[in-house]
Amino acid sequence: LKAFSLFEKDVEYVVIDNKVMIVDEQTGRIMDGRRYSDGLHQAIEAKENVKIEDATQTFATVTLQNYFRMYRKLSGMTGTAITEAGEFWEIYKLDVVEIPTNKPIARDDMQDLVYKTTREKYNAVIDDIVKLVNDGRPVLVGTTSVEISELLGRMLKMRKIEHNILNAKLHKREADVVAEAGKPGQVTIATNMAGRGTDIKLSDEVKASGGLAIIGTERHDSRRVDRQLRGRAGRQGDVGSSQFYVALDDNLMRLFGSDRIARMMDRMGLKEGEVIQHSMITKSIERAQKKVEENNFGIRKRLLEYDDIMNSQREFIYKRRRNALDGKRLQ
Repeated sequence: LKAFSLFEKDVEYVVIDNKVMIVDEQTGRIMDGRRYSDGLHQAIEAKENVKIEDATQTFATVTLQNYFRMYRKLSGMTGTAITEAGEFWEIYKLDVVEIPTNKPIARDDMQDLVYKTTREKYNAVIDDIVKLVNDGRPVLVGTTSVEISELLGRMLKMRKIEHNILNAKLHKREADVVAEAGKPGQVTIATNMAGRGTDIKLSDEVKASGGLAIIGTERHDSRRVDRQLRGRAGRQGDVGSSQFYVALDDNLMRLFGSDRIARMMDRMGLKEGEVIQHSMITKSIERAQKKVEENNFGIRKRLLEYDDIMNSQREFIYKRRRNALDGKRLQ
């Protein structure tokens, strides 16, 4: 029942070469060699009519937090840690230091465009892509799932717009696709650009026409992921722009605060296809994301509290096991 109802193809997993592969929801990459436990993977394989593989057996588990705590020295570098500074301190006792950018940021981060329905939103995204391509600007479109990236691909095909799709199914071409993403009029559709790791180089012609245009088709649950997408443009002082499109029936909006915005849109008498753009709405979306982040942090913290107890037992058992293997006394 769980496999049939809660796990969607091209969202939580993809089927490649008759194998069910898990997709990392944060990065959009395939987690090779990872399988669901407790018979869930086999249930999904049965659902997709592929060969049912043997169940894997778990001998030991550890949370990532306790795994990282095993290191004597711990540090890291990322462009989007400032929103998670509280969690770094709470769990690892690490401070977050913000380093100024090498060159001033010239990117234009525009206010979110809010539509009533997903259909209106996607139509507006396609119209915007067509306009940007005609202006000779490269476009990078960020989506939250494989399914949406393929839907937008089909819509662009109907408008005869050349494009590249980069998602969990096509991740092998990743570096080549991203390297081409800065060419004039080039459209790249990508699932969550987290840590893609290839700089998008822009020619002088592209810089003169306004630089790389980032289009987000939905706000992610986490502000970090949105900032990672925005941060693909405007690197090293380059010009560029970023624009997020939001619909009231998006997951994030449905869970937090879309009723109030829907009532406001009704009062303003907005017709189909009309858009609302206001700093107040962008702020309320960010508040909703903050709520989700706090909730997710609460879940991780609670899990860690349970694992801390397991960890003290784990250390005790492993110490005795080491002593036994080294031929020392167990006491």
